[in-house]
Amino acid sequence: MGIGGLVLILLGGFIYFLPTFVGQSKRNAGAIFVLNLLLGWTVVGWVVALVWAMTVDPLPAAEAIRALRPQARFVPVAEPACPRVRGFARNAGGP
Repeated sequence: MGIGGLVLILLGGFIYFLPTFVGQSKRNAGAIFVLNLLLGWTVVGWVVALVWAMTVDPLPAAEAIRALRPQARFVPVAEPACPRVRGFARNAGGP
């Protein structure tokens, strides 16, 4: 086996583990690796691993809620219009 054979083996190994390399920064990279290792020799397993590696990770629930919730904005009001509210606003600071 010469240099050409070694290059062919390395290139084949790279292509075989391409889904693992693409998905190495994903949350479930280990599962993608195991799927690629065990079922990558079947074309269907390799394609499933590659598609899984290329999908976007969903946000955790807390981050998804934070992303959907509109940001609260504080708009200062100079003086309330109603006299009763004005008296309440003056006394709201304490006794």
